[in-house]
Amino acid sequence: MSAALKLGIVGFGKIARDEHVPAIARTEGLELIAVASRHGSAEGVANYLSLTDMLAACPELDAVVLCQPPAVRFEAAKEALNAGKHVFMEKPPGLSVSEVELLRGIAEKKGVTLFASWHSRYAPSVPPLKSWRAGKKLKRVAIEWREDVTLWHPGQDWIWQPGGFGVMDPGINALSILTDVIGEPIRMISSRLEFPSNKGTPIGADLAMETASGMPITAVFDWRETGPQTWRILFEAEHDRFDYVQGQASLPEGETAIAYEYRGLYARFLELVRSGRSDVDLAPLQLVADAFLAARIDIVQPFDQ
Repeated sequence: MSAALKLGIVGFGKIARDEHVPAIARTEGLELIAVASRHGSAEGVANYLSLTDMLAACPELDAVVLCQPPAVRFEAAKEALNAGKHVFMEKPPGLSVSEVELLRGIAEKKGVTLFASWHSRYAPSVPPLKSWRAGKKLKRVAIEWREDVTLWHPGQDWIWQPGGFGVMDPGINALSILTDVIGEPIRMISSRLEFPSNKGTPIGADLAMETASGMPITAVFDWRETGPQTWRILFEAEHDRFDYVQGQASLPEGETAIAYEYRGLYARFLELVRSGRSDVDLAPLQLVADAFLAARIDIVQPFDQ
């Protein structure tokens, strides 16, 4: 049996604590040995204030998992790759398409794995969708992604700063599923972004897109949903439809959908490292970038968490 891949996490916030650590623990062939974070620490492993300190103190590290906000991730990814470490990036993989492309080039030069992860692609509802999609001619796709930001990002001011993505942070999850399933290139036609008067990123978005063959796609993202959370994508074919609803698939007893997704991510990362490959699909990030480029900006009432 191959030796376990030794991991270090950079940025120990809610997602790292709640999802990454349990997924690593439940994936055979992985071992978490260190954490680098200015704002949190993990039990049972070595803790450092910076990635530089962690790399110096733990030369046995094989890979680094980056869980910081995307606006500050580039320098950490570059440092880890140049140190010869495999890199797993939480979504979204970076602040811009160009910087992630640069990181891809460094990984290729150093001969290490770079994994731009999209956890929603590993949801248990995705395989049935892909099976249904095979061989069908689609007529339209409509995305509705509504959630309560105070529930999912309590007290996280970085999401409201430039580079924090705002409502596009959850919206990119829907786009990651869309681009994985649709089977052809997608272009952004127009977008309308709603910015609270006291925030630097949008709280709502309406997007119009189409595929290379001209099939229309619409998307509505909203972070002001105080009732039931909505994560739905309607795929309509000539004589059939598939109503994809995130989190509706059956799971083993005691399992949660998000935990299932992260275990799928780590299984994929381990596979990539062992086979000497990278996985850097930037299609979801490109659509978000295009949405900002094409946007009509509407200023709406201030929002306070």
